[in-house]
Amino acid sequence: GDVGIATAPDANAAFANIARTPFATSKAGIAINYTPWLRDLSVNDVFLASLAGYYQIDDQQALSLGLRYFKLGSIQFTDALGNDLQQYNPREFAVDLGYSRKLSSKFGLGIAIRYINSNLATGSFGGQNYKAGSSVAGDLHLYHHGAKENGQGLNWGLTLSNLGSKISYSSDATQKDYIPANIGLGLAYTKVFDEANKITFALDINKLLVPTPPVLTGANPSQDSADLVEYRDRSVASSWVKSFGDGGGASQEIQEINLSVGVEYWYNNQFGFRAGYFYENPNKGNRKYFTVGAGIKYNIAGLNFSYVFPTGSGTSRIPLSNTYRFGLVFDLMGGK
Repeated sequence: GDVGIATAPDANAAFANIARTPFATSKAGIAINYTPWLRDLSVNDVFLASLAGYYQIDDQQALSLGLRYFKLGSIQFTDALGNDLQQYNPREFAVDLGYSRKLSSKFGLGIAIRYINSNLATGSFGGQNYKAGSSVAGDLHLYHHGAKENGQGLNWGLTLSNLGSKISYSSDATQKDYIPANIGLGLAYTKVFDEANKITFALDINKLLVPTPPVLTGANPSQDSADLVEYRDRSVASSWVKSFGDGGGASQEIQEINLSVGVEYWYNNQFGFRAGYFYENPNKGNRKYFTVGAGIKYNIAGLNFSYVFPTGSGTSRIPLSNTYRFGLVFDLMGGK
């Protein structure tokens, strides 16, 4: 279900909440993930890959590093009439560097800085010069470790992510857009039945800190243009605040909240089984999908697998259907 803000800490915390890493039971960890993307659309050259790791300097603080790479495959560019122009291979990547420390035996705080590079097109197309877009962003993460020594208890986390500069794909200063700043709240409760059996229930609530874009009707092009200029002229900091009150009322703001729920069962800390659900309002993207997954641990290594169930039909079928995800996690340098 894409939960991760308050789940048990491991190397993948670099992508969800690095404030968890000082509470990890291993001094260091590495995670490698690979996702063949949009296979439901019969494309075979699009994928997501990531590499993450952390190292605990001591019992109170840790460093983390993350790398994400997105290859969008080969894209055929056309003009307004559909005539072929040229092919391009868009790609994007982001590099994160984070620091986290315990504020007490229960609370952790993490900060991260991120460099983003989005190379969707370069060169001249339709009389417009394009370049790779780049941005610098920061994260602020908070984590409360309420679990007991045996792992039972309630953990929660709060994250502010992608707080950074606008991104532009041309030399036109008026064509800068907001990156997906986000606020998230996560809860995870683990019930330990005995030494061999435990189950975790998790919930993440996320909302983009991006102002609602204007509705461009096309009936009045000059007004549409003015509305778009006004939208893009807002400062980044004011856009975060504006995102809470520009949706058209409380009901519209509630629609902008995404929900992720998940459950994970472990047997003997060696075999894990997972299920989850992700919900996004139909008026705000309409991503809805179920996930199932499994994991196996042996010594310091863990292998994880997940699958996104097909949802919808016809034009409502989401392109994320039939998505597979693979991951390796390594717990290094033993327990603390």
